[in-house]
Amino acid sequence: MLVENQSHDKKIDVLWAGEDGVWHTLPAIWHSQVGHHKEYWQAQITAISTADKSLPGNINFALRYQAQYREYWDNKYGVNYSSQADSGIKVVSNHPVLNIGFENKLKNGQKYVPVSVSVNHAVNAKTVTIHWTIDNWRHSYKTPCHFKRNYWDKKSGSNARNPNQYGSQIWQGLLKIDNAFRLQYTISCECDDKVFWDNNQDKNYSVSHEPLKVMILNLHCYQEDNQDFKFSQIATAINDLDVDVVCLQEVAELWNDGQGDWNSNSAKIINDRLNPPYHLYTDWSHLGFDKYREGVAILSRYPLLKQASKYVSGSHSAYSIHSRKVVMAQVNVPYMGLINFFSAHLSWWDDGFSEQFNKLSEWAGDNQTEAVSATLLCGDFNITAGSEGYCLVVDTNVYDDQFLAVNDQGAFEKIFKVNDVHWQHYLADDYRIDYIFMNKASQLHIISGKVLFTEEDYGRVSDHCGYFMTFEPK
Repeated sequence: MLVENQSHDKKIDVLWAGEDGVWHTLPAIWHSQVGHHKEYWQAQITAISTADKSLPGNINFALRYQAQYREYWDNKYGVNYSSQADSGIKVVSNHPVLNIGFENKLKNGQKYVPVSVSVNHAVNAKTVTIHWTIDNWRHSYKTPCHFKRNYWDKKSGSNARNPNQYGSQIWQGLLKIDNAFRLQYTISCECDDKVFWDNNQDKNYSVSHEPLKVMILNLHCYQEDNQDFKFSQIATAINDLDVDVVCLQEVAELWNDGQGDWNSNSAKIINDRLNPPYHLYTDWSHLGFDKYREGVAILSRYPLLKQASKYVSGSHSAYSIHSRKVVMAQVNVPYMGLINFFSAHLSWWDDGFSEQFNKLSEWAGDNQTEAVSATLLCGDFNITAGSEGYCLVVDTNVYDDQFLAVNDQGAFEKIFKVNDVHWQHYLADDYRIDYIFMNKASQLHIISGKVLFTEEDYGRVSDHCGYFMTFEPK
């Protein structure tokens, strides 16, 4: 089903009845996005005959959309849609060429993608071709489809002929994509004097592996009421959102005369509550709140191929709050390659931010080799958006603010690349001090970013919000 995205809180279902006249409700689930304002939803059911229950036979059905206390119907102007038993496929749109049954995600290890196309028999198709790419159309390929006379026999043991009684032919092609992250394609059908296209409403079809999911959060160094519950909430969010890499700041464990207490380490506690636990790397910088070893951490679903920690501050004293250490970890993300993550908690501008960021940037740059797909500087930078410290970061023309880049389309380019004075006021109310800065040489781009741990989701767990961002290859 193609639906308008009128609300995030919506319910879509199919009302259907077989030959017994009993109506049933079949819930639909989200399938994929089509541009900014439309979505595909899908509903399916399998019926099995038993000694006391026959198959539905011929069916009637209608579609229902519920959102914002309103209800919308597609029921063929009150007479409902119908489909005869054992009849193949019925296309209710007037498109003569239509991609059917397409998937929305690639499976791990999947190297081939089948494409099934419904073609109206009346157009007298000569050839059906899939035009596709795995590198965003830098290179493209053509794969012919073949008319599948026995499609329904092999697909579902049906006696439906091809073309079936509704006049729909089924053509199929098989695309070999090897280890590609993403496949994009469109379909053409050549007839005697015309070419018909299905390009997914000018968006092309796209199927890909899961994006890289990154979360950042300052934990507030054991200063929260109901602290243990909040650790559980953080773990629940990581599990629910299927986060790949988590960068934490103000990670704390009991001081214990400077020896620490691993079982009280906040990153370890959160990690122990993940299902399953992640790979964890953490280090501490200084004494916090007179009773904790305070530091930073990285949790990763993927093994850490390389890990390191380093002071970026002039002070290395465990008793100075201006002693700041950063941890880095390199992971090999499937279909994306080697990615370097840095979890940082830097000082305020007046307390040494400039020196610390310059050392961090130099360290990150030394590790940004040709083999590395991306470098992400993550965490609490203690600089507000648009401030002197923020400009120091972005004016080097090495790093981009990813949250701004994805949530305010064009704002970053206007403010910091074009230097448009009419946009300079834009950051006046942006009080973020937590960021993901990505190296411009990176082969990734951000596709979504949202604020976490607010009253609207998992509740407040710190004096900072968290941020959740997703990335794909360019």
